Amino acid sequence: MKIRFGVGLGAQADPAALPAFVDQLEEAGIDSLWFSELVYSPAVDPVVGMTFALARTNRLKVGTSVAVLPGRHPVLVAKELASLAALAPKRVLPIFGLRSALPAERDLFPVPDGRRAAVFDEALTLLRTVLRSTGPVTFTGDHHRVRDAVITPKPTAPMDIWIGGSSQAAYRRIGGLGDGWLGSFLTPQEAGQARSAIVEAAERAGRVIEADHYGINLAVGTGELPDTVAAAVRARRPDLDPATLVAPDWPALHRQLDAYIDAGLTKFVVRPLGAGPDSADFVDRFAAELLPRQN
Repeated sequence: MKIRFGVGLGAQADPAALPAFVDQLEEAGIDSLWFSELVYSPAVDPVVGMTFALARTNRLKVGTSVAVLPGRHPVLVAKELASLAALAPKRVLPIFGLRSALPAERDLFPVPDGRRAAVFDEALTLLRTVLRSTGPVTFTGDHHRVRDAVITPKPTAPMDIWIGGSSQAAYRRIGGLGDGWLGSFLTPQEAGQARSAIVEAAERAGRVIEADHYGINLAVGTGELPDTVAAAVRARRPDLDPATLVAPDWPALHRQLDAYIDAGLTKFVVRPLGAGPDSADFVDRFAAELLPRQN
């Protein structure tokens, strides 16, 4: 199975530093760059960031980690993805989630009360259909209706749509509708259990998800975890030592990676803790530490 490492951008990523950072990733041979959807932050919009990065590079892949789908029209999303794939074949890696991680941003993606999961499932079904259909698509659902929808040009190969999430409902959804999974804030044991749940859900749906399409978001620091980071982790996972989920340094990250790989994960999005693209030495250290672990 292919083990790959990509770089994630945090909320404080400085857009002015992005050009040099993208160039450095391409020169170093880094596999991928991932843009998080953080509207109320300095981070660039994922679609804008992906477009910018693809235009400056020839090999670097780009992805969303994780973009919100419910509240967007899936046909318009499909057109964006197909356009990017036409400009940069096989380098666009979309991952979608149910809702923003930040409560303040959730009103930006309006759906009927209590129907977010249903809207997501329907939107994902329509998105996949229009991306892969060879002819016009007419679709009538509870939340979306389109007539004679045609999205061209089609990607040269069917585009995989991955899904984020860390609940049993999410695992059932991924098994039934997704092509892969990117988790976060899970221990290796929990991630392994999630993988098993997704495999079982896919089998029940008569589907197979490729064995190397399971990944997780991670962060790495340069020493002791800052108090603010530790507090933020405790707020989300009060049951765990923050260092269990966030690696204080590179040796700790390698130990985490060993455990996640043993649990069956092969794709890793690693972001610098408390730093953005202005950290010039991060890419050099990332390449030295992680590229040798790829296969």
